[in-house]
Amino acid sequence: MNSKTVDQSRVIMSNIMMPEHANPSGNVHGGEIMKLMDNTAGVVACRHARTNIVTARVDSLKFLHPIRVSNVITCYGELTFVGKSSMEISVTVTVEDLSKEEPAKIALTGFFTFVALDDQGHPRQVPALEVRTEEERRSWEAAQQRYLSYKQEQKGAETKNGD
Repeated sequence: MNSKTVDQSRVIMSNIMMPEHANPSGNVHGGEIMKLMDNTAGVVACRHARTNIVTARVDSLKFLHPIRVSNVITCYGELTFVGKSSMEISVTVTVEDLSKEEPAKIALTGFFTFVALDDQGHPRQVPALEVRTEEERRSWEAAQQRYLSYKQEQKGAETKNGD
């Protein structure tokens, strides 16, 4: 199976926030933004795997700046790590107030893990990730540590539940 680069699956998606996305005071619900992040990460994963994918884990969501009705958000998604069948995608969300002449601000960040599935719903191998830049290498190493940590947590939970 051939490898693919980060650039081959990178995604940028923008949306304007409407009243149906918000509470009565005009603040956009965090769940609405998380759904858009999941969609962004899903496109990245599907571009890389070219098969059915499912969300397996959402991690390290950090809300940094509020988002209001009429703001434009942009979700930037890119692969940080690829295992045998799993893929970790970093998603950064920026927010822009179109009524002001100000640069967009980072509003939210998080990591999404997807698993590729075959036609029977079983995990399927995905192409390796070809790391080309120093920044991609640093992201890969940090993501690999998270991956190994999750695996250890999973083994510990299985052992605990097996008692």
